[in-house]
Amino acid sequence: MEWHLTDAQSLAMIDGEIGETAFSPAEYEIIRRVIYQTADFDYLSLIRFSERALQSGAAALAARSTIVVDVPMVQVGIVQNLQESFANAVYCSTQTITRPQKTQTKTAWGIKTLAKRYPEAIFVIGESQTALTALVELVEDENIKPALVIGTPAGFIGADVAKQRLHDAQVPYITVDGRKGSAVVAVAIVNGLLDLAWQAYGQIGNGAS
Repeated sequence: MEWHLTDAQSLAMIDGEIGETAFSPAEYEIIRRVIYQTADFDYLSLIRFSERALQSGAAALAARSTIVVDVPMVQVGIVQNLQESFANAVYCSTQTITRPQKTQTKTAWGIKTLAKRYPEAIFVIGESQTALTALVELVEDENIKPALVIGTPAGFIGADVAKQRLHDAQVPYITVDGRKGSAVVAVAIVNGLLDLAWQAYGQIGNGAS
């Protein structure tokens, strides 16, 4: 991601307000990106990382694993940085051709369809609670094994339950506790993780000695 002077000044202000934390440098980088994009310091205590979530996600990005997202806003928010780095393919659930379903939303059914095609993908659910629930059910049934699940939908009914079920699933995840979240948060997490992965793997991937 290209940074400008105002970006650096804003991040410095965030660092000054937060001070010392118990997070690893990589985890903190993700959190400060989210705070920068939302101007909401509550995320300092709301973002959760499973064990080795960042390592698994970064390795999957470097391996050019497929990325599956729930809504176009997430796809648009990450695709430019992907094109400038690992060039991972990105598929959106709402743009996937599916059979009409009376019992599921189009987004949820699209996620299920893509998950069956790409069971080891990186999944980014920024907005749709029903899509996150559908994805977690596939994980619980051991039908898929994602490299990473980023789940940040906001909501009053069901979203916090889906996030808790993701905590209990045996897959790497990054999520937001409680009612807060958005596609903007998901984009910030992906782009932060992408920059970390590029620092770790980019030079190797480009054949640098």
